[in-house]
Amino acid sequence: MTDEPVLLIDHTAGVRTLTLNRPRRKNAISTPMWHALRAALRDIANDPTVRAVVLTGAGGSFCAGADIAATEGMDEFPDPARELHTINETVRLLHELPVPTVAKVRGVAVGAGWNLALACDLVVATPEARFCQIFARRALSVDCGGSWLLPRLIGLQQAKRLTLLTEMITGEQADELGLVTWLQPVETIDEFVDDIAGKLAAGPPLALRQTKDLLNAGTERTLSEALDAEARAAGINLTGADVIEAFAAFAEKRAPVYAAADQQVAP
Repeated sequence: MTDEPVLLIDHTAGVRTLTLNRPRRKNAISTPMWHALRAALRDIANDPTVRAVVLTGAGGSFCAGADIAATEGMDEFPDPARELHTINETVRLLHELPVPTVAKVRGVAVGAGWNLALACDLVVATPEARFCQIFARRALSVDCGGSWLLPRLIGLQQAKRLTLLTEMITGEQADELGLVTWLQPVETIDEFVDDIAGKLAAGPPLALRQTKDLLNAGTERTLSEALDAEARAAGINLTGADVIEAFAAFAEKRAPVYAAADQQVAP
């Protein structure tokens, strides 16, 4: 047992960085880590100072999946059904956060670890990163949202290929399949993600939140339903202070400065 926190949290200039922190286990997710991550995501969902989130891992790996061999914390959290609820809620919270999320992947992203990355809005990985839907190797079925995320990202056949054959693929192969947003060399990935997260944090929070919601729900809607949802979102945007700021910044040839999301609706 170690006193080192299983999740490191940093907040800089509107960007909340969550770092899975069990490097000796390649950040395999223990029971306490699931609970810490869920608590951190709940805090983000209710904190208007957070404008973007980066999820990453310590020590050169992203996450080796759920640590099925771990006993750490099991005396405190002994109920398997309750733990499955915690895991599912964590994935749901990450996917539905009202702010943009970026996964920064070095090393392995396996099983639950890979699906946590896929639950983020954007994925930045090194060419040498390694990905695997490892579940079937352990006589387990896919979980942590993989059955929902993968077919929507790459289609049903490729999703079946990755989950049934449990192939280990590289960052370059994941990029070819459309599972990575950007590839970056290990030497520059930190700087690149900092730049992306900074741009997201500087964006109009209400508009970004609504755009994310529209896209997440879009695959479940008809075109008419999507158009109606877009119209409702546009009406909300047009009552907000950000539209005024955006037009003023354009006229004055300067960068816009947007208020926090909870200050968007004009009186």
